[in-house]
Amino acid sequence: MKYLKSLFVLMILGNNPIFAQNIDISANRVKTDYSINFKKIGTLKPKSTDEIKSSNWIIGCETLDRDLTDYEQFKTYLVPLGIKRLRMQAGWAKTEKVKGQYDWAWLDKIIDDAHSRGLEPWLETGYGNPIYEGGGGVNLSAGIPSSPEALKAWDKWVKALATRYKDKVHDWEIWNEPNFGDNEINKPEKVADLNIRSAEIIKKIQPNAKISGLAMGHIDLKYADIFFKVIHQKGKMHLFDNMTYHDYVYNPDANYDRVAELRLVLNKYSKTIKLRQGENGSPSFGGPNRGAIGDYDWSELSQAKWNIRRMLGDLGHDIESSILGIIEMNYGKTSGPITRMNVKGIIESDSLKRAIRPKMAYYAMQNVASVFDDNLIRIKNLHDTHNINATVEKDEVRYNKGTDRSIAVYAYKHKNTKKQLFTIWNNEYIPTNTNIAKNLNITLLNANLDQPVFVDILTGAIYEIPENQIERKGNRVSFKQMPIYDSPILIAEKSILNF
Repeated sequence: MKYLKSLFVLMILGNNPIFAQNIDISANRVKTDYSINFKKIGTLKPKSTDEIKSSNWIIGCETLDRDLTDYEQFKTYLVPLGIKRLRMQAGWAKTEKVKGQYDWAWLDKIIDDAHSRGLEPWLETGYGNPIYEGGGGVNLSAGIPSSPEALKAWDKWVKALATRYKDKVHDWEIWNEPNFGDNEINKPEKVADLNIRSAEIIKKIQPNAKISGLAMGHIDLKYADIFFKVIHQKGKMHLFDNMTYHDYVYNPDANYDRVAELRLVLNKYSKTIKLRQGENGSPSFGGPNRGAIGDYDWSELSQAKWNIRRMLGDLGHDIESSILGIIEMNYGKTSGPITRMNVKGIIESDSLKRAIRPKMAYYAMQNVASVFDDNLIRIKNLHDTHNINATVEKDEVRYNKGTDRSIAVYAYKHKNTKKQLFTIWNNEYIPTNTNIAKNLNITLLNANLDQPVFVDILTGAIYEIPENQIERKGNRVSFKQMPIYDSPILIAEKSILNF
């Protein structure tokens, strides 16, 4: 799919103007003060979703059920981003406003449009519906349906939902953040029961459906243990493909030990169900009531760094990763604990929910999607040798980072050519609003790199590495004085890249 260098579309729907998109695809679409004294040879070219078979990423299209965003405003940004899967809520209360009567028009429009663009909705069955006594709430931190009448209506709703969209939706989630805040209704035992009854209904209609459970708002190991135990004891773990968590942390690299602990808890009951990071993201500026991790001096620069570090960190841990969200969400006083504009979106919006422009994070995430698709395979068990003269097996790949500072390093190979790519960044601290690099010597053992280049993922800029900064000796290749900072860079085989 080809786009004009500066694309501006003005669409009219009825009498309402919809300002669609102004996407820059020029080589300089992201500019920073990150200084590299290498010769620039190109810029990563974005890939639209029709150029990508599959990838590790999901983009959040949340809160459509509560009218905090407008799908019509951002739909044309989705395909150029390069991420196929969309996370969204189905909105029981928005669909059934009169008992027993479903008005599907709003959701049909979204699902049909997404499907027509080759996109894949990941659809959540919640929230609740207050037209039923004990029907649960409609906002973040809402209680689940609890009364016999409401649960019967819930079952009917889930059945109708799965039946209607079984040909266009194959990935489902049951609820959102049941353990959020001080909610006393959503005991893990009750939430597990709701997950089971919902998954059984979906599977009966769509046997090959992929279903995610839990959707934990922060990693609470005790809550998760009870939730998993109930499902296991009832012999229902087979209904689920994923258990999801949302663990917002200021440093996107700081929670993998906690995720590993959650994995150990899940392993007690199933070693085949995957963990999926179901919602995470960073604001583009800070302030009170901005939602998770909002009370920090964020900028578009640090937001972009946070998002791509989380994407590539999750990829390096074999965890599917969802970023919140495609556009800023216009929360109001009745929308739950967040009472102001949620600026985690990668598109700026206004008080009328109109899309204004892509932020730096949009373009940075385009760069990630352009490189890391299903053609790349992660090289597992990569670690620092601490000794550049270490002996390694012929099929092993190792690295030495030349410093005692904490540096994230992950490695990948192309499934056909076997040529390699390494992601590297300083993971010690929260992404900063400056770009201060530290020159490090990076040594790779058994690396398959014939024409290595240096890539700044944030800007997409590709640089030639000077010959006098590359030293090859036997199975060892050393890259001298590489400028490493708190945003991912690549040392990659040139042929792997799309530019």
